[in-house]
Amino acid sequence: MQLSNLAQNLGGSVIREMFNEALKMEDTISFTVGEPDFITPRPIIEEACRCWESGMTHYTPNSGVLELRQAIAEYHANDLKPDPANQIMVSCGATEAIQMALFTLVNPGDEVIVITPAWPNYFGQIGMVGARMICVPAREENGFIPDPDDIKAAITPKTKAIILNSPSNPTGAVIDKDTCKALADLLRERDIFIIADEIYSRLVYDDAGYTSITSFDGIMEKTVYISGFSKMFAMTGWRLGYAISQPDIIRNMTKLHENGASCLPAPSQIAAACGLRQCQSEIENMRQSYLRRRDLICSLIDQTPGLSIKKPKGAFYAFVNAKELTEFTGMNSRDLCMDLLKKTGVVTVPGSGFGDSGEGFIRITYATSDENIKRGFERIQGYIQGLGF
Repeated sequence: MQLSNLAQNLGGSVIREMFNEALKMEDTISFTVGEPDFITPRPIIEEACRCWESGMTHYTPNSGVLELRQAIAEYHANDLKPDPANQIMVSCGATEAIQMALFTLVNPGDEVIVITPAWPNYFGQIGMVGARMICVPAREENGFIPDPDDIKAAITPKTKAIILNSPSNPTGAVIDKDTCKALADLLRERDIFIIADEIYSRLVYDDAGYTSITSFDGIMEKTVYISGFSKMFAMTGWRLGYAISQPDIIRNMTKLHENGASCLPAPSQIAAACGLRQCQSEIENMRQSYLRRRDLICSLIDQTPGLSIKKPKGAFYAFVNAKELTEFTGMNSRDLCMDLLKKTGVVTVPGSGFGDSGEGFIRITYATSDENIKRGFERIQGYIQGLGF
């Protein structure tokens, strides 16, 4: 019997490909999956346990329990000011929120603009909707900040939406205020929806500051704002995200969510509300740790022949330029990463998995211990020396 074309044609994430390949080996050092290495803050865990033990084991509202929606509204009281009754939907991770947004906003045949290098799940999600992805490369010499003129040139009568991810996975780029304003001015009067994936918004470093495109007049009414708790509170396995938008969009996203994941467990939602109200200092503690690790990994990259880096301003990824190595060896970035894995046990992600503009780069996450970073780079430096570079 024939399986569906959708299932057969849908590509998998290169991140998971490298992750799964590493599972076959011993003594590996992983720089792959974008996951905080911290434990979920204790108050959140205790609140979840209390809920389980008190019998909160039944279905919940499709849009999320009111207590969590109220906590999200309080958290955004100074910026988005959403109404918890009809402008917030809790989702099975931010990933599902993005998928529900695409299904709500986009029809088959429409075009969706994506700034590349980009998180590879966008590619599959757009394909599932039957839309056409239009890639607009962000250049390394500009710090991987998108050029509004490039985006303008990519807009056609078929353009229905644009995905803006800041801070960026995989580059760590943070879109500056002037660029955000230029993008807002470009998109305000056009019939183009914005999906603002801002899951890393609390992880910004140096003097980068953080500006959301939603802060400009006339933008929020055409935007679906996406965030969640995975990066904020090291809750990746809890699978909790949320979307904020105008009531009609949230109502339709919730209908789609009802016919898929349906609803999320009450204990995890109540626990996330506890996190928003009680654990803000934990976010800053994690941010400071990531900042220290970023500086460590950038220093090690600078000491490694054949590698270079534009220091990332946010998230917890280093998008490393390895073009000297790919040119020297004749390998593309995927083959280079696979060769590195098999010879040293160091797991990285080839830049080509984030779009064609990522070829020649390697993504390394620094959401891991200082010891792992140092040990990993000892092996990487030994590998490069062994190449005769």
